[in-house]
Amino acid sequence: MLLGKVIGTVVASQKEPTLDGLRLLLVRGVTDDLKDTSTLLVCADAVSAGEGEIVLIAQGSSARQTVATQNRPVDGVIMAIVDEVSVHGALRYRKGEA
Repeated sequence: MLLGKVIGTVVASQKEPTLDGLRLLLVRGVTDDLKDTSTLLVCADAVSAGEGEIVLIAQGSSARQTVATQNRPVDGVIMAIVDEVSVHGALRYRKGEA
């Protein structure tokens, strides 16, 4: 699993029919202290994430294990919206705090 930040949406008018109705979001990977990485992913959204939110991403075959993505051709899924991140007892992020 990876941490990421939702930075936008992806719209595709022509796509595999099993992807119809599935929201696609553009996600930038982040480190444990929420600094951007070079990783950029298009992920299916299984939890109604919004732009700017820190999210948890599953990739590969695990991405097809959610109710929203079951048997769909996806390689990344947003499976959680993160409330807090702490490392060695130090709080690095809390949702809603700047």
